Amino acid sequence: MAAPAGPGTPLEIGVAVLPSGQGLPLPSRATPGSSGVDLLAAVDGDVQIDPGGRALVPTGICVSIPAGFEWQIRPRSGLAVKQGLTVLNSPGTVDSDYRGEVGVVLVNLGERPVTVSRGDRIAQAVLCRVETPRLVPLAELPPTGRSDGGFGSTGI
Repeated sequence: MAAPAGPGTPLEIGVAVLPSGQGLPLPSRATPGSSGVDLLAAVDGDVQIDPGGRALVPTGICVSIPAGFEWQIRPRSGLAVKQGLTVLNSPGTVDSDYRGEVGVVLVNLGERPVTVSRGDRIAQAVLCRVETPRLVPLAELPPTGRSDGGFGSTGI
C-alpha cells in the first residue's frame, strides 16, 4: 500500500470482496467525523444469537492493512446499549499480514435473542498505528509511585 502523500491524506486499504460479500457496499464511515468504518454482515440468512450466545459473523471482505498498522474491530455503541450485542474479543485485531476474511465475534449480553441479517452494520473497524517494541530484559524495573498496585489500587 502507498504511504500517505502528506498530513491528513488517508492511507489506502485494499479490499477484496468475496462471493459472500457481493452486492453489499464496501465498509464506510457513517459520518465525516466517524473514527471507523462500519462492517456489514455477509450472511446468507438470519443468524440468531441467544442471550449469552456468540457467533462468528462473516463480513464478505478481505483487506490489506498497511505495515505498521492494525484494524481494530470494535463494538457499535447503539447495538451494545439497545440490544446488549458487542464484540467479544474487543477490540479484535486484523493484522497487516492477515489476508483471510474479516470475521466479527459477536456476543449477546442482553436479555433477548438478537437477529443479525444480511447487510446489518455489526461492528466498526478503526485503523490504528502499531509500534513494534524491542523487549529488553532487566534484573529490576525502575520504581514508580504506584509500584505493583493494580486492580482497584487507585480507588473507585
